[in-house]
Amino acid sequence: MRSLNLPNAITLARVALVPVVVLTLLDARRGGSPIVPAALVVVAALSDALDGYLARRTNEVTEFGRIVDPIADKALITGALAVLAVQDRVAVWVAVAIVGRELAVTALRSVAGRRGITVSVSRLGKNKTTLQVVAIVTLILAPDPYAWWVLALVYAALALTLVSGAEYFTGLSSRPAGESSSPQRSSSPGG
Repeated sequence: MRSLNLPNAITLARVALVPVVVLTLLDARRGGSPIVPAALVVVAALSDALDGYLARRTNEVTEFGRIVDPIADKALITGALAVLAVQDRVAVWVAVAIVGRELAVTALRSVAGRRGITVSVSRLGKNKTTLQVVAIVTLILAPDPYAWWVLALVYAALALTLVSGAEYFTGLSSRPAGESSSPQRSSSPGG
């Protein structure tokens, strides 16, 4: 199978969208509309669901897609949270905890991949990414990012992020050496 198919092109477009999200977020706090970066985050999340669906539906799942798709998700989450933390719309420690978990799972996948182990996206990982996207969009649009309901959503995303990270590490440590889980592209945001 070729590497640059439609699902992978969508993934690459999502990667290219990350700097646009960051720039529009910066602009939103200087008087621009917060609707633009929020909409871009939603478009990126929907494109993640679309590329996974297309890859499986057309039987065009590639190694490139399995590697780059989760990186695209993590770049989006990291970029948005970094700007929101700098703008004091989310506590820095929350952003650092979420980004730290994302980097740790990426490193885990890399080490496992070198050992011939594929770490597939878990259902909890997919739910985590969805909740992160909802929290980020809410942080972008909410007039008061420290309102109780916004904080409840952010802390729920943080808790699910940490629990899903622990699931990846405990799942890998309990797997026999050399065993590989079935490779898949996620059909919804994940990782």
